Amino acid sequence: MAENPPVCNYEGSDYQTSFWERGDRAYEDAAEGVAIKRLLPKEGNLLLELGAGAGRNTLRYLGFKKVVLLDYSRTQLEQAQQRLGQSERLMYIAADVYRLPFQNGIFDGATMIRTLHHMSEPALALNQVRNVMKENAIFILEYANKHNLKAIFRYLFRKQQWNPFSPEPIEFAALNFDFHPTTVASWLQNSQFAVERQLTVSHFRMSFFKRFFPLKLLVLMDSLAQLTGDAWQLSPSVFVRNRAFGSRTQGKEGLFFKCPACGNGLIDTKPVITCEACGKVYPYENGIYDFRLDK
Repeated sequence: MAENPPVCNYEGSDYQTSFWERGDRAYEDAAEGVAIKRLLPKEGNLLLELGAGAGRNTLRYLGFKKVVLLDYSRTQLEQAQQRLGQSERLMYIAADVYRLPFQNGIFDGATMIRTLHHMSEPALALNQVRNVMKENAIFILEYANKHNLKAIFRYLFRKQQWNPFSPEPIEFAALNFDFHPTTVASWLQNSQFAVERQLTVSHFRMSFFKRFFPLKLLVLMDSLAQLTGDAWQLSPSVFVRNRAFGSRTQGKEGLFFKCPACGNGLIDTKPVITCEACGKVYPYENGIYDFRLDK
């Protein structure tokens, strides 16, 4: 396990526009919306959105009193601010998922969607997420599934070399990974997450379906196919509802942040937060906290 895993940084990217808005992804976006609605609790106090990007999914979390949008890219968070605005309900934080800047056991909900597939050390990231969640909190995880039908057929007909049945991740591009369902399940269990429900998503991602079927029909078909997720996982994307179990060391009462460098509790003294233990300085500028260590 790498001590300092590499981070996939979308700084300066127009990902929201180029991939989602102009990339013919309306079907995938709507199908994911159906999955989130099915899995996420209808209400809660404090939700952590990991890999929030430009805030594509944030409006789907209206049942939570407060949402923390976390992304490594500051420019992605600036785009989220432009879409969602600044308010007491939304908090924007630039930070590394491997070094979360929060006290243990404070969130009662979390989501990580289209983010785990950028993790070279996913087990380490999931353990970090579990640390900051309360016992019985709900965590919605999405991951890219190597054990999908397209990959299986390509492998059987010798159109690809890597084996979709083997448990190890496949890195098909730099910091872009597909994972096997049984491997993800083992990581979740080891991090003290109990899988409660699985949905298979984006069954009809191929251009053929998008060309000949209207969007509403594709989303309806996908919403029905999602219900097979507990029986088998053969789609390119899998959503998992998990419940945190077991006890973890609790953070310092009354504090929200901790230093990602040394773990010391931090008092929010914005516009500049200084760690009294190690001297690290974390700025707050234009509504965004910056806890990145290697920026």
